[in-house]
Amino acid sequence: MTAPAIGTPQAVPVPFDPELVPALEAIAAAGTPPLTRDTLPRAGTDAMFPHNDEVIGDRAIDWEDRVIPGPAGAPDLEVTIFRPRGREGEALPAVYNIHGGGMIVGHRSWETGRVVDIVDELGVVGVNVEYRLAPEDPYPAGVEDCYAGFVWLAENAASLGVDPARIVVMGGSAGGGFSAAVALLARDRQGPGMAGQLLLCPMLDNTNTTVGSLQYDGIGTWQRDMNLLAWSCVLGEELAYSGDAPAYAAPSRARDLSGLPPAFIEVGAAEMFRDEDVDYATRIWATGGQAELHVWAGGCHGFDMYMPDTQITRAALAARSSWLRRVLAV
Repeated sequence: MTAPAIGTPQAVPVPFDPELVPALEAIAAAGTPPLTRDTLPRAGTDAMFPHNDEVIGDRAIDWEDRVIPGPAGAPDLEVTIFRPRGREGEALPAVYNIHGGGMIVGHRSWETGRVVDIVDELGVVGVNVEYRLAPEDPYPAGVEDCYAGFVWLAENAASLGVDPARIVVMGGSAGGGFSAAVALLARDRQGPGMAGQLLLCPMLDNTNTTVGSLQYDGIGTWQRDMNLLAWSCVLGEELAYSGDAPAYAAPSRARDLSGLPPAFIEVGAAEMFRDEDVDYATRIWATGGQAELHVWAGGCHGFDMYMPDTQITRAALAARSSWLRRVLAV
């Protein structure tokens, strides 16, 4: 299927927050070659970020890697579990994190910092899941892995010291899209309940036809060409940009958003996922569902990861923490 064309009148981008511009200019100046199917990083991605012990530092957090059953007929999954020390014997809330990377790159260790910060601040158990990547393993491999990990967490909550009624599924970018899909699967399969879905700049719409998707062609952190590549890897050329794509691959395709757990949806105003994320929240509200939406003025895609020491990131983290405290009752 041919990629959606860019309409010139719609392509004027929303300006970036001035505090983000130096980092964006540095990223652009680095001149990273564009990703292709042949250059997607695989070997060594688990060692690109600091080791868990280095991230945790002197904070009272223990961690362990485990291998758990994958979906039926599929390989086992790897997860990393983070637990606040000294809370043995308690049934703690949990956050189940799904890493980003367009469903085509990434490793759970890339988001250790995000998970550890939440564990440290809120006293919850954090579970970071590994999933299969496209194009080697296209849809439905990734989402089925993520769902299987969530089911495992809920079914083994007692032995893990987790309260099964207080589990939030969370993720950024592709991880946000997977989190939304896991919530849809749990509803439709009558699977375990979840306290909420924390969707950070989620990747929801495969069609790439919104105004926002047209504005960030060649600028920003996650750009239009990368998104087109990702969807073609996940869905194949036939369905890549089609309105007929499965909802569990691209949650924007879901016709019914009723009966879902409370959602927190965050996105930057200056990124390509802006409009699909705002639309998702609007459609949840239309069913009488709960959604808290934050659109951060001037925010680029993943600004909290790329620009952690900025005012916009501090405000976004405070908003997330507030929602988590309310949903998890901590």
